[in-house]
Amino acid sequence: MTTRPQPPDILSPEFAADPYPAYRVLRTHYPLFHDPGTGSYLVSRYEDVARAFRDPVFTTDNYAWQLEPAHGGRTLPQMSGREHAVRRALVAPAFRGRELREKFLPVIERNARELIDTFRDAAEADLVARFATRFPVNVIVDLLGLDRADHDRFHDWYGSVVGFLANLAQEPAVADAGRRAGQELAAHLRPVLHERRAAPGDDLLSTLCTAEVDGIRMNDQDITSFVSLLLAAGGETTDKALAALFRNLLAHPDQFAAVRDDRSLIPAAFAETLRYTPPVQMIMRQPAADVTLSGGTVPAGATVTCLIGAANRDERQYTRPDTFDIHRADLTPATAFSAAADHVAFALGRHFCVGALLAKTEVEVAARQLLDAFPAMDLAAGAAPADAGVFTRGPERLRVRLRPVDEGAVRG
Repeated sequence: MTTRPQPPDILSPEFAADPYPAYRVLRTHYPLFHDPGTGSYLVSRYEDVARAFRDPVFTTDNYAWQLEPAHGGRTLPQMSGREHAVRRALVAPAFRGRELREKFLPVIERNARELIDTFRDAAEADLVARFATRFPVNVIVDLLGLDRADHDRFHDWYGSVVGFLANLAQEPAVADAGRRAGQELAAHLRPVLHERRAAPGDDLLSTLCTAEVDGIRMNDQDITSFVSLLLAAGGETTDKALAALFRNLLAHPDQFAAVRDDRSLIPAAFAETLRYTPPVQMIMRQPAADVTLSGGTVPAGATVTCLIGAANRDERQYTRPDTFDIHRADLTPATAFSAAADHVAFALGRHFCVGALLAKTEVEVAARQLLDAFPAMDLAAGAAPADAGVFTRGPERLRVRLRPVDEGAVRG
């Protein structure tokens, strides 16, 4: 007779070191588990996580305490019904189509090039410290049309807000730092908003100030909360996904060589990275009524922790789920960055990440420029570094050996 293993502790050091064995235990033996450490119901199977993201009975009411204090007001993920539809319609056009191509792409390309220039001639570099952690925040600051001298300040605010969101243990100092960062960010932005309303420019902040749907415009709090959300969600997802993309590829040299030889494989490699090592490991929901899932019933009003990292490795959904494979047949790159995705790294349904296409564009531009700048790249330590983090997760450092392009030879 096989003994059922003990349920894992998602706040333990063992889980933080490697959550994937624990996810397997949860999927197999505890698909619905009330976790005493977080006071929430853990949901780990793909079908249940996907349902929690798509079924309207699962609300985002929990964000009132989880997000709002750091962002300084209600944000898009908290909203529902007409309020959500109108607010999403106000911001979504700026993150797709012509706006993305014509306004955002040049800014993204310039920031990638400028960061690479700081270590283009280096024999070795940490891709996290020198590039990944800076790139998305710098892009966001520039897209908003803010002073580039404030890159470091926004990076600090970003770190504190993300710390608040990831504070599963509810440490008071981390919570206080997150609230303070949100307040400082809002105070910094308010006078700029007044200037942009009076004299709009060609930047994202001006677009947010002047956008109108059904006679509704965003007020100061709407915009400052959205910018805070954009920094946290856009920065953290792209930062960790980009670092994980290169770590995963460098750990699989044959696949790295395939991407280097055929850059059209970058979207597939990014999609597989989102499945295999998603930067956001868990998202919370709150059901408005009792809901029956695999393993039992969740009572109305309870907090449900949707384990994205577990769902994206579900053997019921994917063949060889614990294998990184950019050529896998059960993941579709063409839909991987839309609400029809067959992974759950960006959530699904009406609250699918509004910045998914921005993240895709940033990662594709960064990957192409890094591959162009460094015709050879391998792991400096000889082994792939592990990820760190629980709520969000990614490599803390990625030391690589580089052989930069001989620009003199190229010009000659």
